[in-house]
Amino acid sequence: MQNSKHFLMPKILLVEDNELNRDMLLRRLVRHGFDVIAAENGLQGLLDAHAEAPDLILMDMSLPQMDGWELTRRLKAGRATQHIPIIALTAHAMLGDREGALQAGCDDYDTKPVDLGRLLSKIETLLLRRTSEGNISTNYQATVSFPPQTQPVAFNKEGK
Repeated sequence: MQNSKHFLMPKILLVEDNELNRDMLLRRLVRHGFDVIAAENGLQGLLDAHAEAPDLILMDMSLPQMDGWELTRRLKAGRATQHIPIIALTAHAMLGDREGALQAGCDDYDTKPVDLGRLLSKIETLLLRRTSEGNISTNYQATVSFPPQTQPVAFNKEGK
């Protein structure tokens, strides 16, 4: 008989208008076990944040239709989304940009090009904080089966 355990797969909303950056980061995050939803502009990011209830948002700050600064302010002002941690992702590394992002409501800030190890560390810190506060969603699960030691481990995703 096989043992099964359910593990939550944190859901990340990636709001990024540059297709190459979006696809590269999406693939890397999925490889690290995250469920990733991608939005290509600020308006879609706003809609996805409400519809998908992500555990964390990675926010490009220079977006069409609604920039990341305004989108962050709206999400942090909304009752349904104010608890979602947001990491600002920007190519702007000017003095004061970090402070501006934090003042807009971002929980952390990172520069592009993305250093994946550094970003994963920031994601982990914010998700652990949410877990300790009891705010992680439970709307996505994966089943990990532990077969006898002579067989390879199988990973099966279950529906959203």
